[in-house]
Amino acid sequence: MANIPQNLRYTSKHEWIRVEGEIGYVGITDYAQSELGEIVFVDVDTVGETVGQGERFGSVEAVKTVEDLNMPVTGEVLEFNEALNQNPEKVNNDPYGEGWMIKVTIADAAELDKLLDAASYEAIL
Repeated sequence: MANIPQNLRYTSKHEWIRVEGEIGYVGITDYAQSELGEIVFVDVDTVGETVGQGERFGSVEAVKTVEDLNMPVTGEVLEFNEALNQNPEKVNNDPYGEGWMIKVTIADAAELDKLLDAASYEAIL
């Protein structure tokens, strides 16, 4: 079974967000990285832009496929995890830690309530 930390919120499309004050860290879940396989590139072209909840903020490329990445909440993309340029495998090895993808502002904290908690996310897997 996939690792599903209790302190995060999840989308049905397998992104997670960790909230620290008014800032969120976003990545893909352990389940998503295991389904994708070896991740070879993370492309985020929205730094400095405000992206709506559910909208595409980038893509992740694995050996066999490319998948869009979707925003868990509306917010401005503040930063891309530059370490992934040299080491995209961090997403496979540590999806909830060093494998985070973007740092965002949270425009509307109420949108967090529309996301899944750990138990709800586990139920859809």
